[in-house]
Amino acid sequence: MKKLSTYILVGVIICGFHFSCSSGGGGDDDMSSPDPDPIAMDPPSAAALVFPEQNSECTTGSNLTSTESTIVFNWNDASNATSYQLFVKNLNTQNTQNYTSNVSEKSVTIMRGTPYSWYVISKNSGTETAQSPTWKFYNAGEAVSSYAPFPAELISPALSETLDATTTSVVLEWNGADVENDIKEYDVFFGTENSPTNKEVTTNSNSTSVSVSSGNTYYWKIITYDEQNHNSESQVFQFHIE
Repeated sequence: MKKLSTYILVGVIICGFHFSCSSGGGGDDDMSSPDPDPIAMDPPSAAALVFPEQNSECTTGSNLTSTESTIVFNWNDASNATSYQLFVKNLNTQNTQNYTSNVSEKSVTIMRGTPYSWYVISKNSGTETAQSPTWKFYNAGEAVSSYAPFPAELISPALSETLDATTTSVVLEWNGADVENDIKEYDVFFGTENSPTNKEVTTNSNSTSVSVSSGNTYYWKIITYDEQNHNSESQVFQFHIE
C-alpha cells in the first residue's frame, strides 16, 4: 500500500511537470507572425491632354443653347492610373469645378463664348498623384469671328508672397495667350490699393520692373489687348515687402 501511494505521488508530479512544460512551449507556437509588407504601388503618370486643344477655339459641343454647351474633355490613359480628377476653370469668374472619372474622358456643360483652362490629376489606390499641364481654350459662342485674349496668367511675384525688407525693385512677370495669336500690348496696373487703378506702364513685353519699399503690400493686375482692341483682365495678385 505504501508503494502504491508512492507510485501515485510520483505519477502526479511527472504529469504536472509535463503539463507545465507543454503550456510554456505552446506560448511560442501561438505567437502571431508579423504582417507581410504591403504591396508597393507604382505612382501614376501625368495624363497627356487631347481635347479641347491648347489656346484653341472649341467649336465642338452638344446640347447647344445660346449660353451653354456640353464638351467632352479627353486625355490619353495614364500609366498606373485607375481614376482621374478633371479641373475646369472659368477664366472670367475664376470659378473652378472638378469632376471624377474612371476613364480618360468626361462630359461637362460650360458657358459659351467664355475662356477656360483645364488640367487632369491621375490617381490610384496609392498616396501619390500626378498632374497634367494646364491648357486654355475658348468655348465658341454664337457668330463670333474674333475672341478677346485669354486673361494673363500672373507668374511672379506669386500670390501673397513676402519679400525681404531690403528689396527696392521687383520684376512683375506674366504669360499671355490668344486664340488668333495677335496680342498687341499689356497695361500693367500696380499700387498699394487692393484694386489697383494706377496704370504703371503699357508694354508688349511679358515683364516689367517696379519700385517698392519696406512695410508695404502691393497689388497688381494685367489687361491684355489684341490687334482688334479686344481686351481681357487678369486676377489681382498681391505681395508684401517686410
